Amino acid sequence: MNLDNIDQIKQADPEQALTVISNSADQLSFQPELHHEIGEHDEVRNIIISGMGGSCLAGLICQTWLDHDYRLSVPLEVSRDYQLPAYTDSHSLVICVSVSGNTEETISSLTDAQNKGAMTTVITSGGKLLELAIAQHLPYIRLNKINQPRYGVPMHLLAITGILEAYQVIDHQPVTQLVSSAEGIRQFAQSLTPEVATKHNQAKKLALDCAGKTPLVYTSHLFSPLAYKWKTSFNENAKNIIWCNEFPEFNHNEFIGWTSHPIDKPFCVINLRSNLDNPRINRRLDLTDRLLSGFRPQAHNLVLAGQSYIEQVINGAILGDMASIYLAFLNGVDPTPVALVEKFKQELVK
Repeated sequence: MNLDNIDQIKQADPEQALTVISNSADQLSFQPELHHEIGEHDEVRNIIISGMGGSCLAGLICQTWLDHDYRLSVPLEVSRDYQLPAYTDSHSLVICVSVSGNTEETISSLTDAQNKGAMTTVITSGGKLLELAIAQHLPYIRLNKINQPRYGVPMHLLAITGILEAYQVIDHQPVTQLVSSAEGIRQFAQSLTPEVATKHNQAKKLALDCAGKTPLVYTSHLFSPLAYKWKTSFNENAKNIIWCNEFPEFNHNEFIGWTSHPIDKPFCVINLRSNLDNPRINRRLDLTDRLLSGFRPQAHNLVLAGQSYIEQVINGAILGDMASIYLAFLNGVDPTPVALVEKFKQELVK
């Protein structure tokens, strides 16, 4: 597979995953409309975002972003299970996110939220969840259709912040910041498209470096949602195993694990770095690379592009998506479908 051959890429990408990702900035023109009035409600003392797979990614990002940039005044937790935390009550704002609307864990969490008297809202594009929201007069935002949930993170961010603003947990600043980052995100994405030759294309070079290997992605705790996004992208797009971890935790355990591995193991080590990180994190990354020299392959150090935290996260997510899609081509697989996941869901309901 020649990543600079446009005809080969078109044949390998029948559902145009690369086009969807390279146009991610267009999602920031999405204007979420909250259906059904909120009505009177208790004071919001905690926020729980319920979602699985690609539908939980924006929640994980919001958890860190809104605390880092806006010092969110109430705790925000992401729940990826059938039940919500035991503390859920009438002061809990629960946002149930399922792009398909048929995710059984999220539907179960919606029922749990109502049984516990929580303020329950829904973000979906259809399915059973939309039916429940309409029938039970729950506030909901309907998403635009997109190939796969994992490709819709910018739109999901707007939907979540729209609900938080409606409940007066945040003001309009996060939404403004998201929308204003669109042009920088658009320019970055264009540097990774198929038309850009490999020697100038960071995503293509990464894919070639990862081919036939297990990628390992490391970053700070601040950017751990991005590392997790890379993990899911490589899993689903490239059908490739990938691991991720965060600093400083890495230096307390996994660090030692590398000392028994010969350097010729088929790994590709990637450090995602940011100028927003605590300087001690960059010191740890540098020292780790030096002390593990000879025990593991040399790390690729990637500095995240963007002026703000949220712009760096979205740009980083685009880079991970594009690299993993190019890797899918090298692996000889279609990046879009996740057939085994769909088969598993069908077997589960039998």
